Amino acid sequence: MQRRDTRPRRRLDPEERREAILAAAVDAFAAQPYDRVGIATLAADVGASEALVYRYFTSKADLYAHVVQLAVDDLRTRQAAALATIAPGAPARDTVRTSLHVYLDHVRDHPTGWSAPQLATHAEPEAAAAVRREARRDWVERLATLLRPDGTGPRDDYALWGFYGFVDAACLHWVTRGCRDEERGSLVDAALGALEGALGDWGR
Repeated sequence: MQRRDTRPRRRLDPEERREAILAAAVDAFAAQPYDRVGIATLAADVGASEALVYRYFTSKADLYAHVVQLAVDDLRTRQAAALATIAPGAPARDTVRTSLHVYLDHVRDHPTGWSAPQLATHAEPEAAAAVRREARRDWVERLATLLRPDGTGPRDDYALWGFYGFVDAACLHWVTRGCRDEERGSLVDAALGALEGALGDWGR
C-alpha cells in the first residue's frame, strides 16, 4: 500500500512506537466518539501506516479497549493518591467525598470521551464495555468494604450499585452544563445524600 502522507517517519523501537500509537489514540478518543475516530488518520498523526497500527493492536476495538483501560487505571491511581492524604480513621463520608472530586476531575478533563458511552448514542465494542463493567464492579466492592466491612445485604448491594448510576447521571447533566466548577459542591452533596438515603446510614 502506498503511503498517503509524505512526512518523514522517525524510527522508534517497538515499545516506543506502541506507546506513541496509544497516546495518539487517547487524544483521539477523548475528542470524538468511538465511531468517528479513523485508524488511518490516527496512524498519520504518529507517522505510521494503518498496517503498523494493526501490528500492535488487533483491531480498532482492541485499541479502544486499551485506551479505556488506561483511563480506568489513571483514575484509580489518582483516587489512591488523593485518599492517601486522608487521616486514618476519618469518616467514611470524607473518603467518598474525596473520591467523588477526583472522579469529577476525570469527567471534566474528558467530557466528550466520558459522555459518549453514557449517552448511548455511539455503541461501544464489547471489549471496552467489559473493561468498564469490571471497573464498576471493583469500585462497588471497594465502597462496600469501606462502608460495610462486615458484609452487605441485598439492600446494601442495590444502594451501592445504584449510587454509581446516580453519580453518572448527575455527571452527565454536569457535562451538558459545561462542567461548571461552581456546581461541583452541589453535585457531590447530592450524591452523598443519595448514598446515605439509600443505605440508611454510613456504617461508620
